[in-house]
Amino acid sequence: MTIRAVVRGVGHYLPSRVVPNSYFEDLVDTNDEWIRARTGIERRHFAAEDETTSKLAANAANAALGQAGMAASDIDALVLATSTADLTFPSAATMVQHQIGMTGGYAFDVQAVCAGFIYALANANALIVSGQARRVLVIGAETFSRILDMTDRATCVLFGDGAGALVLEAEEATGTAADRGILATDLHSDGTFRDLLYVDGGVSTRTTGHLRMQGKEVFRHAVEKLAETAHTSLGKCGLTGADVDWIVPHQANLRIIKATAQRMDVAMERVILTVQDHGNTSAASIPLALSVGQDAGRFTQGQVLVMEAIGGGLAWGSVVLRW
Repeated sequence: MTIRAVVRGVGHYLPSRVVPNSYFEDLVDTNDEWIRARTGIERRHFAAEDETTSKLAANAANAALGQAGMAASDIDALVLATSTADLTFPSAATMVQHQIGMTGGYAFDVQAVCAGFIYALANANALIVSGQARRVLVIGAETFSRILDMTDRATCVLFGDGAGALVLEAEEATGTAADRGILATDLHSDGTFRDLLYVDGGVSTRTTGHLRMQGKEVFRHAVEKLAETAHTSLGKCGLTGADVDWIVPHQANLRIIKATAQRMDVAMERVILTVQDHGNTSAASIPLALSVGQDAGRFTQGQVLVMEAIGGGLAWGSVVLRW
C-alpha cells in the first residue's frame, strides 16, 4: 500500500498596508519604471508594527483549515517555514500552534530562506508517508520588511511580507504518477555560495543585521538550478515538462520565472504569477501563489503542479504535486 500526502485546503494572509514602488523614490535612487523593468514588481505588503510573523502565519493557517473543513484539533503536526521568526526561541510554529488552538500534536520551524516552503513540504510529506502524522499543516510566513536596508536600492525594493498555508492529509494510493498528492521531492544546498545571499547579523554575532545579496550571481544560479531540480523531481515520478499543467514558482523576480519556464519548455500561460502584487515574500511566496491560484479557479483536480524555489544557503529544491 502506498500513502500519498494530498492537499485538502489552502489559504493565505496579507497585511493591509500596500506599498507601491513609488514609496521607494524618496528613499533611494529608483523609480517605478526601473523596478518593474528589472523585477516585475509593482507593489508589496508590509506588516504593521504589531503584526509578527506568527500572527501572519496563524491567519493563513486558519484560512487553510477553513477551506479544508477542519479544526486545529484535527492536525497532528505543524511545520512553519520562516527566516523571520518572532523570537530566537521558542519556534514561531509553537506560537502559531497556540494561536490557532491546536493543543495536541507537535510543531516546529524550518529555515531554508526562500526555499523554506519546499523544505517544509518535503518534511511534511515524509512525516505522512512514514506514518508519524496523518494531517499536517504546512505554512510559509515572513516579515522581511524587518531586515531590509532601506538605503540599499538593490534589495529594499524586492521584498514584502505575507503568509500562505496548506493542509496535507494521508490518502491510500496506487503508487503511480496518476495518484493525487505529492509525487516527488528534490532538495539541495551548497554552503560555498553563502555570501551570495545572507543577513549580516544574528544571535551568535549579537547583531540584528540586514539582508545582503549579489543579484547577478543569484540570478545565474537560480535559472540553472531551478530548471534542473524541477526536471529531477519530474523524472523521479516518470513525468516530463509536457505533463506539467502549472508551475507555481518562488516569486522572486519575473525574469527568473520566465527564464526557468523557458528551460522547462512550459508556456508562461501555465505559470502562476503573484510577484507583481506581493514582491518576494521568501518562504511565503509559493503557498501565497497556491492560494491565489486556487481562489482564481486556476487548478482542477488531477492537474500536475511543479513548485520550485531557491534561497540563501544556497538552498534549493522542488516538489511535484497532483492536485
